[in-house]
Amino acid sequence: MNGRSESSEKEEEKMKLVVDTNILFSFFWEGSFTKHLLENTSFKFFSPELTLEELKKYSKLIIKKTNTTKKEFNNKLTKLKSIVNFIHKDEFNKFSDIAQQISQDKDDADFLALALKLKIPIWSNDALLKNQKLVKVLSTEDLIDLLF
Repeated sequence: MNGRSESSEKEEEKMKLVVDTNILFSFFWEGSFTKHLLENTSFKFFSPELTLEELKKYSKLIIKKTNTTKKEFNNKLTKLKSIVNFIHKDEFNKFSDIAQQISQDKDDADFLALALKLKIPIWSNDALLKNQKLVKVLSTEDLIDLLF
């Protein structure tokens, strides 16, 4: 025996992804395939803590577009927090300079910095994000191809 438990080996086998804000917006749409992927894959998801602030900032718009209530929104947000590991900027800040340099959109820099820190791909449908070459970016379609 190598001293590692079977559960820790299984944890290492999980695909890990940084998830961008637009993917997480889709979580609030009932019946969305993105929501299904977030809830039903064995992937391990990460996102900058700032993403939570964005979701809260646009909560009224999300509630209106998804025809839900504030309570339902809050319940889904709580569920999302159990699925995604939200990481404080202090934990990936040392990668911010390089992320700013390679990012064509300043709003993507935190996702790039977190992905660089964790050495994992980003799940995003943002075409601009795919233009840089340091971090692999997978679209929802790419994930579907991997899974099915």
